Amino acid sequence: MTTDQPHRRFGPDFVAEQKSRYGHRRPEGRPLSYDLAVEDEYGPWRAWLDTQLALLPDQHADTYARNLWKDQNFWSDHIELAAGEALRASGLHVEYERLWGTKTPDWTVLDDEGRPVALVEVLTHSPSKELYGRMKAWHDLVERVKEIPVPVVLTAAGPTDRPLNPPDARTAKKIALDLRRYLLSPLHQVQFASQGYTFLLMADPQTGSPMRVPGMRAILSPPSGLAGVVSAQPLVAGIEEKVSKYRALANEAGLPLIVAAGADKFTGLGIEQLDCLLNGRPTVTVQFNFGDTFIHSPIEFQPGNPPRWMMPSELAGVLWLDNEFPFTATWRENVEARTPAPERLTGVWER
Repeated sequence: MTTDQPHRRFGPDFVAEQKSRYGHRRPEGRPLSYDLAVEDEYGPWRAWLDTQLALLPDQHADTYARNLWKDQNFWSDHIELAAGEALRASGLHVEYERLWGTKTPDWTVLDDEGRPVALVEVLTHSPSKELYGRMKAWHDLVERVKEIPVPVVLTAAGPTDRPLNPPDARTAKKIALDLRRYLLSPLHQVQFASQGYTFLLMADPQTGSPMRVPGMRAILSPPSGLAGVVSAQPLVAGIEEKVSKYRALANEAGLPLIVAAGADKFTGLGIEQLDCLLNGRPTVTVQFNFGDTFIHSPIEFQPGNPPRWMMPSELAGVLWLDNEFPFTATWRENVEARTPAPERLTGVWER
């Protein structure tokens, strides 16, 4: 007896092709998703992608396969596929981008007879293109510094009232050469100036001597580009835009409208921040890394009057999709929804 296996778009041939295309490049010249595309430890992740694409019509699967490894598409495509998996977990059927007049909600949920029972639109909270560019630029310098055979930790000195702009590729190359010369010099310096930037040698807080790292290479801990307050408010603004776009269709069809939401991993946003906003909890979440000198501009926060979001009555609820594999689905119901989602659909999700 044989069992049909999904077409391996991301099997050994894909891994070999990615290694051939990008493996010879310096790390800073590779896509940010390169390790996920080729490393053995992410094999189950790639197998999951194969399974999800095998459930789509070939035209849509081909489009996903072409685009989802691009940095700008990676998380949004994963969240969209994870939404499809969460919907199928109920045992109901789904149709991708079904045409409803002039609109195509991401997913239409169907019962056993093929009748629509819910409309689902997907939203992914992502950093801006500008922020992605800053992250990539700092990443380029980090990878160049890794080539210096001196096991120390460096950070970039920067202003505390604004982000430190990253160097362009040409400047990053010059900085790496300067740092190599400084670190291999017999002079014991702790501060290095290069191309308008200042880099600091980090000390062990207990011994005062230079901080040592595993291995034999230098590590640069740069400004992350991600430092700041982590809030679900931009996400819920996007959810309300989705509701505004699809409320008339859902009302005309007599179907519940669900927004499946997730976030790019770099944003730091999780279900905890959404719950704080839904429940009006007086909480502020801040993310930053070791190399951040600027965290966030001053904000006004009133613990006695925290922001609270009330779901629009046209929204049946929010399906939150975690960005950690295997992308756990968590349901947040709108108890005031005009058209609730069927229990058969939502009963399999975490609460």
